[in-house]
Amino acid sequence: MDNSNKTDISLLVTSDIHGYIYPTNYSDHDDRNFGLAKLSTLIKQKRQKDNLLLLDNGDLIQGSPLTFYHAKYQSTTANPLIKVANELGYLASVFGNHEFNYGQEYLQNVINQSEFPWLSANIVNQNDGKPAFGKPYIIHKVKNISIAILGITTHYIPNWEDPKHIKGLVFQDALESTKGWVKHIHENEQPDVVVVSYHGGFERDIQSGEPTEELTGENQGYQICMEVEGIDVLVTGHQHRALANKINGVTIVQPSNNGQLLGQVDIEVEKRKNECVKRINCSLIEIDDSVKVDKQVVDLVKEYEEATQVWLDKPIGKINGDMTISNPFSIRLQDNPLIEFINKIQMDIANVDISNTSLFNNTSPGFKSNVTMRDIVSNYIYPNTLKVIRISGSDIKQALEQSASYFIINADGQIDVNSAFINPKPQHYNYDMWEGIEYELKITNPIGERVTKLNYQGEPIDYNQDYHVVMNNYRAGGGGNFKMYQGKPVVQDIPTDMTELIANYILNRKTIEATCNHNWKVVR
Repeated sequence: MDNSNKTDISLLVTSDIHGYIYPTNYSDHDDRNFGLAKLSTLIKQKRQKDNLLLLDNGDLIQGSPLTFYHAKYQSTTANPLIKVANELGYLASVFGNHEFNYGQEYLQNVINQSEFPWLSANIVNQNDGKPAFGKPYIIHKVKNISIAILGITTHYIPNWEDPKHIKGLVFQDALESTKGWVKHIHENEQPDVVVVSYHGGFERDIQSGEPTEELTGENQGYQICMEVEGIDVLVTGHQHRALANKINGVTIVQPSNNGQLLGQVDIEVEKRKNECVKRINCSLIEIDDSVKVDKQVVDLVKEYEEATQVWLDKPIGKINGDMTISNPFSIRLQDNPLIEFINKIQMDIANVDISNTSLFNNTSPGFKSNVTMRDIVSNYIYPNTLKVIRISGSDIKQALEQSASYFIINADGQIDVNSAFINPKPQHYNYDMWEGIEYELKITNPIGERVTKLNYQGEPIDYNQDYHVVMNNYRAGGGGNFKMYQGKPVVQDIPTDMTELIANYILNRKTIEATCNHNWKVVR
């Protein structure tokens, strides 16, 4: 290349930061190699090079105790994540699905405080069909090079989110929106480089093209690479994967979650008389022990962090008995005090006698004898609310079969976790355990035929009868391929966060007895 006509551009990418600034694990105070305070050190080092752009791909403002505490108790103050993002000089951010978890008023405050635009071309107003939050894309000039950055958000959000939080919004198909907007950008802007920043992931194996999940439309990254012409770079997220590769000539990058990795896309552009020659490479930079914390970022949010830590250490009550977790897999094989406790809380609050819940991930510690808010947010990591929906006995059977697909029989003849619930993204939260019914799952039976016992109040459940069941709002909307729940009547909507409900339940009773009635089990 003739260096006189060549422009080098570095695009740094973050995604799924989920409210992590300090490199601290909130459940045990241990330091971790993640968070914006460490990323900032790396970003500022790289800013010494010319032509560096910084882009966030969504799920920035939700996901840690820091963000939960701010949303619930400090929402009238400046948002700590936005204070840091402004300091880092982001060029733009894309809306992720979790941006909507605290409602549109909270989100609008975030947008107003941001010194950078928020992008999403496919989230539109219900009344006029125009992009709901302003800019669908931006055009950024680097010397004589024009870069278009288009924001796209997974359109599957209505399947999870509280309807009140997305009232008046329409989530258009991500793939079709990308096609239309990329065409529009090429025709009207004639950019030299097109970057699509998509808060969504890949529905197929990036090498073989084989489906890796049920093709619901939640993730369409592979289709976008294969079907949309004129994209140079596809930034992805949502699945929390570490990816830096190419699909069909499109450079793809996905930098994991919580600020563990920094994505870097290096773009060389040479403008010739009749063409624009581009060389694009991508990489992932790991945040390790050698990367120190940026004190300036730490100081920016010190008061927020200290208030959160005080709140986390607030005593709530006591547990008599054992609700700790030593083996998360065993928790999912037979009834246990922790899951029974969460289900009992849900049934008590909703005043119904059937409930389901999950052990969300394999790092949940359970409850020790002395319970604090830290213990609660360490176990219940999502800002879920509760819904009671009316479903039939047949729906309950189908839901249990869906949960039973979590298991397989491995080569040693033992019960194991189905790889579909681990790769490409761990989805342990999509296996439910129930209270109020008695059931048995036999894993040597074929998938779809594993429920060998299903009773309600001591008698076989009536498949034609309707039952009121309480569950979290994500599941009640059909999230996790529980399609049997979609469109079912909502009998009761309980809008308070489950962490608050758990805390209040323990505070009111002061001492909780760990009980286990062994109403279900998984057998070989």
